[in-house]
Amino acid sequence: MTEPRDAGTMEAAHEEDLLLEHQLCFALTVASRSVVGAYKPVLEKLNLTHPQYLVMLCLWEDSPRTVRNISEALAQEPATISPLLRRLEASELITRRRADGNERALAVELTPKGAALRQQALQVPGTMMERLGLTREQVTELHASMMSLIAATSQ
Repeated sequence: MTEPRDAGTMEAAHEEDLLLEHQLCFALTVASRSVVGAYKPVLEKLNLTHPQYLVMLCLWEDSPRTVRNISEALAQEPATISPLLRRLEASELITRRRADGNERALAVELTPKGAALRQQALQVPGTMMERLGLTREQVTELHASMMSLIAATSQ
């Protein structure tokens, strides 16, 4: 049986709700920036930025894909994805062309060089787990928690 809280204790708890250190949004912002920053030296070895890496992950799963399909997978606007695609094309990792049967859609496809980069990228997840001091199980749990938050905010 729990003891009833007095009004002073509850008021103090509510006052603490506004402490920066108790803000979920703050913790998520700092964690996101920190984790993406930790990826930077690892991805530099692949000559990719973090956003480019995310696009390549999409294409390593399925290529060709439309720009719209990539933007949906990454939860980004097509206008945000387009500059990334131009840089990846300039690096000869992808090609862009009109999709067969739909002149308005742009198909994005890996080049042989882009497909071969996947082999080097296989080391990224393990390296990042090591850098962050996380086990595969912890990463799975964190991912599930983040996906739950994403789902909750999408309603």
